[in-house]
Amino acid sequence: MSSPPKSSRELLGWLWRNYLHQHTGTMAIAMVFMLVEGSMIGAVSYMMQPMFDEVLVAGNTSALKWVSIAFLLIFSMRGVAGVVQKVLLARVSQLTAASLRIDLLNRMIRQDTSFHQTHPPGFLIQRIQGDVGAVNDVWRGIITGAGRDAISLIILIGVAINIDWVWTAIMLIGVPLMFLPIGAGQRYVRKKASAARDLGATLSTRLDEVFHGIVPIKLNRLENYQAERYSGYTDTFVRSEIRAAFGTAAITGMIDIMAGVGFMGVLLYGGSEIISGEKTVGQFMSFFTAIGLAFDPMRRLASLSGSWQAAAAALERLKELMDAPIRLKSPEHPVPPPEGLPDIQLDEVSLSYGDAKVLNNLSLRAESGKTTALVGASGAGKSTIFNLLTRLVDPQAGTIRVGGIDVKDIALQDLRDLYSVVSQEALLFDETLRENILLGRKDVSDEDLKPVLDAAHVSDYLANLPDGLDTLVGPRGSALSGGQRQRVVIARALLRDTPILLLDEATSALDAQSEKVVQSALDRLAGGRTTLVIAHRLATIISADKIIVMDSGQMVDQGTHQELLDRGGIYADLYHLQFKGGKTVIDPKGAAALLPRAPALSAPQPSWMRRIGQRLFG
Repeated sequence: MSSPPKSSRELLGWLWRNYLHQHTGTMAIAMVFMLVEGSMIGAVSYMMQPMFDEVLVAGNTSALKWVSIAFLLIFSMRGVAGVVQKVLLARVSQLTAASLRIDLLNRMIRQDTSFHQTHPPGFLIQRIQGDVGAVNDVWRGIITGAGRDAISLIILIGVAINIDWVWTAIMLIGVPLMFLPIGAGQRYVRKKASAARDLGATLSTRLDEVFHGIVPIKLNRLENYQAERYSGYTDTFVRSEIRAAFGTAAITGMIDIMAGVGFMGVLLYGGSEIISGEKTVGQFMSFFTAIGLAFDPMRRLASLSGSWQAAAAALERLKELMDAPIRLKSPEHPVPPPEGLPDIQLDEVSLSYGDAKVLNNLSLRAESGKTTALVGASGAGKSTIFNLLTRLVDPQAGTIRVGGIDVKDIALQDLRDLYSVVSQEALLFDETLRENILLGRKDVSDEDLKPVLDAAHVSDYLANLPDGLDTLVGPRGSALSGGQRQRVVIARALLRDTPILLLDEATSALDAQSEKVVQSALDRLAGGRTTLVIAHRLATIISADKIIVMDSGQMVDQGTHQELLDRGGIYADLYHLQFKGGKTVIDPKGAAALLPRAPALSAPQPSWMRRIGQRLFG
């Protein structure tokens, strides 16, 4: 059940404590100029009485000069003060928005994988860009206008009371009656604006998914389907925005109705006093100007109250994201990471996502400096082990040790510095090839980089790129082939030079030629490291020092390739399924060559092989 909406006071207090208080000095200076600007409009209405009574009606030419000069000074001071306060407060609003965006990003990228599974990228982009922008637009209007308008309103009402308090009371008689409908209007605006902000996040998510999935959309002829789906969300979003705009406009409309009633009352009551000579024309014009000018800031303040409700809906969601707990943190008193080549051990580890059990009391060990392969059906928990080792997620039970140290006792940065990860999804940033390898490092020269490029076989295609290392690789590395992207990731791992290497189906998406080149680079990368490999292609792991067979989150067998074949079981069944009729020859160094190749997929297979294939690959 969602929590009740935060009050405006709570939200403003949070914004002030975390962001605005550091700009107190600038805001104080701006307030002084705001006071000058706001008070000058009161001076204009006050000068109406001498202008009419002493200049226009009495014909006093000597008063003409000082009244004219007074108006010039009033408008000049108002102009200068307005420019200064607007610039100062615009600076405050922009700096506040920038700080909020940066803090949100820092907070979001430190959340665990379960958070990002329930908060898609489009949702977070909308929060950081759209919601912060909405808050900033309204806040800029509030801090640049509300203070000035409030000061102007107070001074103008003061001028009106000074002329005739009875007229003023008649003019404002409807104000108390407006509180209830305005409050209802504000609640309506906030409700509709909140719905619009949620729909805005949904629209951003849909766009993110469409553009990232543009190829399957085209191949499956889903252009019309996706466009119609987006159109449906957009129609709902537009209706919510229109309803929120109606609520805001209705608030200012109520002010106009009240102004009309007040003016009618003043004209009926005050007009008779002027006709009878009890009041002068100058007094009436001064009062009329003061009240007429007062309704402009009153309308703007009422409009801002509606706009603030829209901003409050956005600000409430931003606060929820900022308050979302970060579950995976570094320990308060971390221990140094292990030195040398550490071993890896899982002791009775269990992990569930909701009701789905992923790992069930799993225990295994990967020896220091050796290659350990994980084999099993999709969903057996192999990739989850990598997430546990790098603390992208923590188990509900059991212990994970690296070099004999519990991973929860090592600082997150130190722990992740122990690993290099190469997965089948070789996603690159939309930067240059050089930046995708260096990842921000400034201590690597071209001479230091060359052996890394050679070892990863990046040099093989570097000369064919238009700008060499400074070539932009495109969104997610789309300007490179799959094999080229994979080699960039391997070069990145070689440059990191970590003691532990995690390979997750690193060649599964490659063609035979690319796989051969990438596998060569991986073999070079794995040398002298503690290596864990996830693979469905047994040809890539038959030379591993140990193979662990997993099923339903448990280890069901382990041993070398030949030991597992001799024992039979899941691994032997999988081997015979992949390489029917083949035989393995192990050389003295432990390398394996497989002859002959697997038969064509169209070759008939016994029913027991089909059953095993369904079990292993779903």
